[in-house]
Amino acid sequence: MSLSRTALSRIALRAFVALSLVGLAGCGFRPLYGERSAASVTAPELAAIQIDSIPNREGQLVRNNLLDKMQPRGMAAKPLYRLTVSVGISRESLGVRIDETATRGSLTMNASYVLADMASGDQIMTGNSRAVSSYNILDSDFANVISENDAIRRTATDLSEEIKTRVAIFLSSRKAR
Repeated sequence: MSLSRTALSRIALRAFVALSLVGLAGCGFRPLYGERSAASVTAPELAAIQIDSIPNREGQLVRNNLLDKMQPRGMAAKPLYRLTVSVGISRESLGVRIDETATRGSLTMNASYVLADMASGDQIMTGNSRAVSSYNILDSDFANVISENDAIRRTATDLSEEIKTRVAIFLSSRKAR
């Protein structure tokens, strides 16, 4: 009794997947999210980060999102690290009509951040992150303000998520050493 071509393909695919999983288990791969993830390992360390105030409304949004994501139960009594973030924002008009009025806007938020050890004051991590959102520009001034403010909130959320993820990865890799 011979196996059909599709049956052989299925067996080969299953063997390939099984061997890939065995190889992945040996490389030290750990998921960032999940029960035994890097995020759960570093949750106490994330809570031990003092996040400095960030000027401007955009900076306040980024800081508040960072606090919500990194310290959902509040900051640790004795912080181990200090995170200093600076945020810049730029706007660009897209989708210009014949009469030279824009119909679409793009908002770019850049952040540079420094993670420092509180005990020694040494910088242990630096980085830059960027998030982009777009929004509609309408005929109503009120609608434009609401649309742009929503884009600012979305961009601040994306930016703070990226900063939190990078800091969590750094702390978990540092702890694994």
